[in-house]
Amino acid sequence: MNDVVQIALRAFFALVVLFAITRFSGKKQLAQLTFFEYIVGITIGDITAVIATDIENNLVHGYTSLLVFAAIPFFVDYLSLKSKFVRQLFEGKGTVLVKNGKILEDNLKKEHINTDELLAQLRLKNMFKVADVEFAILETNGQLSVMPKKDAQPVTVKDLQLNLPAEVEPETVIMDGQVLLDPLRASGRTAQWLDTELKKTGVKLENVFLGQVDDKGALYLDLYNDQLQVPQPSENQLLLATLKKCQADFEMFALETQNKEAKRLYSKAADKLQHTIEQVNPYLR
Repeated sequence: MNDVVQIALRAFFALVVLFAITRFSGKKQLAQLTFFEYIVGITIGDITAVIATDIENNLVHGYTSLLVFAAIPFFVDYLSLKSKFVRQLFEGKGTVLVKNGKILEDNLKKEHINTDELLAQLRLKNMFKVADVEFAILETNGQLSVMPKKDAQPVTVKDLQLNLPAEVEPETVIMDGQVLLDPLRASGRTAQWLDTELKKTGVKLENVFLGQVDDKGALYLDLYNDQLQVPQPSENQLLLATLKKCQADFEMFALETQNKEAKRLYSKAADKLQHTIEQVNPYLR
């Protein structure tokens, strides 16, 4: 077999196996890995490279060593769940670097961290004064956890004893100039409402890159042309758009209801409102 083809096939299958191992290992980010997991990951990457490029290497031996190194973290994780000693042995434990506004120099030396690195990490946590830090702990994954002193903590809604409604995730109702009907229904709005809101701003649907509706019914629009600003509708435009929406709602109610009298009243109201819109339209544009 041609060496190039053989290397390509070996690389492909090695990548498939490596992808499978990565999927089974969970969704930890690089910054969340312990030192042990980081070392095992580097070794697995080296073994995969040898399997893919060394055509004289025995594939069985290569994959055996790869699977052994891949199984070690699972075995260590299992033991860590059962034993605190094993957990501290492989993962270590957090180190307090700042306590009650005082830097612990001995712990800095132990973790091989200088003062500039500590201050930089504190700044990333929005802590610019060491005196405002109650605790700063270096976690086992290398991240710095910081707890400000009570008088340096920002005021929260709980501190103010306010009863506010829970935040609701905004729904993306327009993407790439296309209306997404399922999110629109989930937001409790209709296509007619969306069309009315677009008319208020004078923006065409095909010019919208992204549109989102928040829990208060406000529509955010991001246009393809970043140089353009979404125009704010005038009072006349808002009034005209509202009248058109009401007229469309009457027509929809007339189509949906099964009561003949209600259907007649809705249709009559829609016709009257349409006549009114035609009369005031020249003055509201």
